Amino acid sequence: MTGLRFFFIALAVVGSIGPWYFFAGFMAENGVAVSDFIAALFVNGASAGLSVDIVISSTAFWVWSFFDARDKSISGWWLVIPATVLVGLSLALPAYLAVRISKIQQSQAA
Repeated sequence: MTGLRFFFIALAVVGSIGPWYFFAGFMAENGVAVSDFIAALFVNGASAGLSVDIVISSTAFWVWSFFDARDKSISGWWLVIPATVLVGLSLALPAYLAVRISKIQQSQAA
């Protein structure tokens, strides 16, 4: 495993644990209500700005990764969507990049 691939895998792990630490706390206090969660994302200007930034960045990532996966024959591309929705871009982006590096290395070795 290359250093860069390992780095992205480590980021994906931290990018899974970090958000869920805060999501679990929110859900422990407020229950599992999607409408309450979405409302909390827009409770003030700072959180609303960050939320909109993440939605735009996630959308750009989905479009780019779709075409990139098609061009590089990366299977399972669609997993970035549930990874983003259920955890966040902090999981989906580094996980995809780790898979992408692995695919490129396999192609170069062949």
